[in-house]
Amino acid sequence: MSESEDDTPLSKRIPALSSRLKPAPSKSSASDSEDDAAPSAANIKSNETIADDSSDDDIPLAMRVSGAAPAAKKEGKPVTNGSKPAMTAANDTNGKADKRKIEVKQEDTDEDSDVPLIKKVKKGNTMKAKATKLEKDDAKPKKSTLVTKDSKPDKALAKRRKELDAGGKDENKKRRKAKVEDSMSESDEPPNRLASANKGKRVKLDEDTGDTKRSRKKKKDDTGDEDDEMYKWWEAQAANGDQSEKWKTLEHAGVLFPPPYVPHGVRMKYDGKEVELEPEAEEVASFFAALLGSDHAKNVTFQKNFFRDWQEILKKSKSSIPIKEFAKCDFTPMFDYFEAEKEKKKAMTRQEKQKQKEEKTALEEKYMYAMVDGRKEKVGNFRIEPPGLFRGRGAHPKTGCLKKRVLPEQVTLNIGEKAKVPEAPEGHSWCKVVHDHTATWLATWKENVNGSIKYVFLGATSAWKGQSDMMKFEKARELKKHVDKIRREYSAELKDKVTVTRQRATAMYLIDRFALRAGNEKGEDEADTVGCCSLRFEHVTLEPPNTVIFDFLGKDSIRYYNRVQVDLQVFKNLKIFKREPKRKGDMLFDRLNTALLNKHLSSYMPGLTAKVFRTYNASHVFQEELCKIDSSDPDKVLGYNRANRQVAVLCNHQRSVAKSHDQQMKRMEDKVRALKYEHMKVRQMILTYDPKQKKKRPELTEMESDLDDEWIKDYDGKLIEKEREKVRQKFEKDNQKLEEEGKAQMSEKELKNRMKEVDEKVKELENERRTGKVEPKKGATLDKLEALLEKKAEKVRATKVQAVDKEEGKETALSTSKINYIDPRITVAWCRKFDVPFEKVFNRTLRDKFQWAMNTDKDWEF
Repeated sequence: MSESEDDTPLSKRIPALSSRLKPAPSKSSASDSEDDAAPSAANIKSNETIADDSSDDDIPLAMRVSGAAPAAKKEGKPVTNGSKPAMTAANDTNGKADKRKIEVKQEDTDEDSDVPLIKKVKKGNTMKAKATKLEKDDAKPKKSTLVTKDSKPDKALAKRRKELDAGGKDENKKRRKAKVEDSMSESDEPPNRLASANKGKRVKLDEDTGDTKRSRKKKKDDTGDEDDEMYKWWEAQAANGDQSEKWKTLEHAGVLFPPPYVPHGVRMKYDGKEVELEPEAEEVASFFAALLGSDHAKNVTFQKNFFRDWQEILKKSKSSIPIKEFAKCDFTPMFDYFEAEKEKKKAMTRQEKQKQKEEKTALEEKYMYAMVDGRKEKVGNFRIEPPGLFRGRGAHPKTGCLKKRVLPEQVTLNIGEKAKVPEAPEGHSWCKVVHDHTATWLATWKENVNGSIKYVFLGATSAWKGQSDMMKFEKARELKKHVDKIRREYSAELKDKVTVTRQRATAMYLIDRFALRAGNEKGEDEADTVGCCSLRFEHVTLEPPNTVIFDFLGKDSIRYYNRVQVDLQVFKNLKIFKREPKRKGDMLFDRLNTALLNKHLSSYMPGLTAKVFRTYNASHVFQEELCKIDSSDPDKVLGYNRANRQVAVLCNHQRSVAKSHDQQMKRMEDKVRALKYEHMKVRQMILTYDPKQKKKRPELTEMESDLDDEWIKDYDGKLIEKEREKVRQKFEKDNQKLEEEGKAQMSEKELKNRMKEVDEKVKELENERRTGKVEPKKGATLDKLEALLEKKAEKVRATKVQAVDKEEGKETALSTSKINYIDPRITVAWCRKFDVPFEKVFNRTLRDKFQWAMNTDKDWEF
């Protein structure tokens, strides 16, 4: 097998990732002829209309700004396509605006997770018609299938199943069942989903879901017999109907608080002298000491915020030496102590680690699950965050601030009226205990750094979370029905004479075409990150005739840099929005904010916000990219990851290249060479077994281009050293076991005897290198050797694909879009269509999270 390209490093052979994709195209585009009349700057001030005036359209923007400083021309200088310009000092702070912004109260229109699912998912016309007829046929109220603490679920369910098995004596029930099943068969959902016959049933996972069936024992507790099998809420929700409340009974064990601080007594130094600190002050100092050597500890803002908050603690405590200056503090003794503790932990025996793990599990077990309407559901984040130093995402101005210890007096619990209220830690009490049936949180409190509200929810695999996810993607699918109309209307409004309308249309264009986040105003104490509606003068550079360069810090302070071509009218509008008297720091869309934009979008479709466009375009682009994969392509997973990567690029899901990336790529290249060496040895086995194959198949004698004698000798030496180490470790382990059993240990002579096998292997490898012949193992046949050769060749190919995938994905984060923006049903349908195992593209966590999507048919489309 000749590998002509093997002398070239893998990283050099990687095909370049295609440029940013444009999101879902409109089926019908409005004919937008160029508007010769550009609104004048004078009318921008009027806040009412934009008059037509194109007299200065061909004049460079910088020349039309009266009184512009010379630097203005420099700002409009074109940026070459070859590379991204470095961020300027102004951009490092994302161009912090002067205090001349328009203050607008923001309305949070995106948060609707507590609204019942049925209200959010609009039914098709067929479903509506049949549902209306169904109501007329059967006006009797449906019995709730929710299992309460006082009900007897097993008897009720058994009775219902008996009625269904017997065919049902009630003709009305027969008719209702037939109608619902008929309606479901015409919907987008698989036929076996949402059937009324499955009311509240908990059934084992189907084999085609990709998960192995497990036998689960029924557990009995205070709520009765609890069936731990998967609760298929997506089948039960149609029977349950629309409910204003999320639960009838709710029980849980509250939250787990971090253990109290135990002083270590290691003293830091101040101005070269040891300082004895009281426990509270020592704890905060330890937070910083543990981070020495990290980027956080070197961050000036982090240092400043930490020292300020630490000073507040020091004022309340006694220390042997007053601490006034951060520069004189030496936390090295504490850091060394923590490093030593880490080494001790690494040196723990397997038994010690197992014991520690069991103790931790025993402590957490009661907090891990909640009982919701008689069902056992896993709780997500049941641990209260321990105190520490706030890190924040990106360049957060509060990085380094002290996160104080949360006390039970700050925590409010949400639990059922009849449930036992968890006991607060000794000497403490809960802030409040409420019984809010419309809320899905179990506990809540307010943290001190940003004043944000923290919640404890059920886990990702819970029915509540699954319903929220499904609703989100169904809302994006619903947008598909309206997107053409929306695009036609905002395209027409790009020329509107009312400034706010034109700004809104331009923002909608950018959000739709480039998947920009909507953006909100940020306070002084928040990271200065922006989105579309909060873009400022300096974030957009214009290059005639229609090129726009976006350069700003987006969510998590990730730089968004994109050089794109836009519609000519959009370019004209942006040019108008940047006219004088606007300058650096001024808002580009000064008449618009996210609340106004979302209010307008909701007029097209209930619940539609700018956020839905990202989900819609991400899912649409992903599905379109998957359609390009050939069914005969052996590297389908690589094609899948490339499609995922296109979505990550569209959504600007970047990540910095790992420091160890080059080393990882080097190890992968070494692994490929090692696999080629194994492949070569199997070829030599075939030639040794049947020398006639040399003439029949000359390719078996070809040497791999990147395998020379020196490399082979070095590789064999490393293999032998590994074998010796294995023998040595096995010998020590056996001796340790003998010691634990009170028996006599083996002598070094036994170790030497075991090493003789390795010595024989050394001679065997030397002989193979000298003669070029490799003896097949006993019982080998030509067919078996051919099968082994194919297996080794497949391993080489698969490892090369992994290396290519790793190199291509070094700057993009695939998981964010896969978890939050891409409808999982697209993946499931694709896997079924091409017979790709789900575990190749969805890890166990995602398969559990998206269990509701795992029955999707292969022909399903977003």
